[in-house]
Formats: sequence, C-alpha cells, structure tokens
Amino acid sequence: MNFTKRKELLFTAIMASLKAGKEILDVYNTDDFEIQIKSDDSPLTLADQRAHQSIVAVLDKLDVPVLSEEGEKLTYEERNKWEYCWIVDPLDGTKEFIKRNDEFTVNIALVENGKAIMGIIYVPVYKQLYFSDKELGAFRMDDIEDWTGDFNQLLAESKSLPLAQNRTSIRVVASRSHMNEETRDFVAKIKKEHDEVELISKGSSLKLCMIAEGEAEVYPRYAPTMEWDIAAGHAIVSAAGGRVLHLNSEEEISYNKEDLLNPWFICKRS
Repeated sequence: MNFTKRKELLFTAIMASLKAGKEILDVYNTDDFEIQIKSDDSPLTLADQRAHQSIVAVLDKLDVPVLSEEGEKLTYEERNKWEYCWIVDPLDGTKEFIKRNDEFTVNIALVENGKAIMGIIYVPVYKQLYFSDKELGAFRMDDIEDWTGDFNQLLAESKSLPLAQNRTSIRVVASRSHMNEETRDFVAKIKKEHDEVELISKGSSLKLCMIAEGEAEVYPRYAPTMEWDIAAGHAIVSAAGGRVLHLNSEEEISYNKEDLLNPWFICKRS
C-alpha cells in the first residue's frame, strides 16, 4: 500500500474516530449507560455499541477488513488471509467511562502483516487526537471536536511527537485499574537505579500516548490486554521513536494473531 493511499485511509479513520467520540459523549452526558456484562466479565455500555456502529459504518467502505472488540468474532482461518486489517476498540477504558473519570479513548489501528503501521487515538472529553503513520511520524492535535479542513491542514496544526521535555525524573506510567504486585516490584527496581522516579496512574490507551509524547519513559504491563487495547497506541509509540516489546525480550508485539490476547509487555522510549 503506497503512502498516498495510507494518507487517505488515515484521514478517513481520523474522521471516524471523531464521530465515535460524539456518540460516546452523547451517552456520557446522560444518567443511564445501559451497562451489560459480557461473557468475559468485562462491562459493555450503550456508548461502546454506538461508537462501534459509527466507526464500522465508515471503515466498511474502505475495502479493508475490520477486527473490532464489539464486532463479529471471526475465526483465525478467516483472519489469517488478511494482509491488512483495521483493529478497533470503539471505547477503550469502559471501566473509566463508568467511573466518570474521563480517561477513555477511541482506538483505531491499521495492521500490515501483523505489524501496527498506523494509529488513531481520540480522547473525547479532552478533545485530543493522536495519530501516526509509519512514514509520516506521530502527532497530537489539541482542541479538536469537529474538523472541516483537509488532511494537510490538520497536519499543519498538529504537534509532532515526542514533545520536548525538561525534567530529570524517570516517569513510570501504570494502569489505573490493574495495579498489581509485579508492577510494584518493577517500580521498586527502577527506584533503586534512579534517584528521581515518579509513578503515574492512567486509564485506557492514554498510557501509551504518554510514552509517545515523552511524558513518561516506561509503561510495564503485567496484566491481560487484548490486541485492540494497544494496537493503535503501539503504532503511535513506534512512529514517535518508542517500542512495545514482549516482556524480557526485544521482540515487538504483533497483531491479528490466532490468540488475540496480548502477552505481558513493556512499552518504552528508545
């Protein structure tokens, strides 16, 4: 797939993420999320469903198959023939959404032969958009909700990632909902090696965004995640100069695997 085609796909997926963000906020600003419990004991809200429908209505027109958390569960025999696919989490951080702490996102990634090459993360409450392409780089656009310009205008008004930082401390970012003993041990080890260490808790894919921005140096994940939780963030981190690796390995996390559950991993700046 050439660069011109990828730019078209990227802009279309960005617009899809903004539409999904509106659907999510429409539900967020009501009193009834219509919460259900899925077979894996994770919550599902009306916002998840409306965001999924909104995104798929756009992406289905692009002749690239869609693998969504809330979509049809396809067999690996069907999926392993795909050279390209979208991997989508219509509402990442449903627990944070239900808690009303604002730390939830829309995640859309384009995967090529198992590698995340394009990522879009939209943060509806903060009106922040993160996006990347493997050749173009990684970017953040602030105060975006509606967009009527073209892609080149969007790019011109966005900030290139990582952002310049001026601090001496090492920042470790960890899950707000999945802090555990392994993560605490990791942080303790870092504190033995560095004088100034800060631990920051964040929900959803915002942790990956912090690494891409340069707002944190490392994100260890000693708890289960699915491919749609991190694929978009992985693409953005990679385009910003970071890596998402198997724990205790230099092997990058891959996607559209037979088992969509990710291994434990570490995300870090290079």
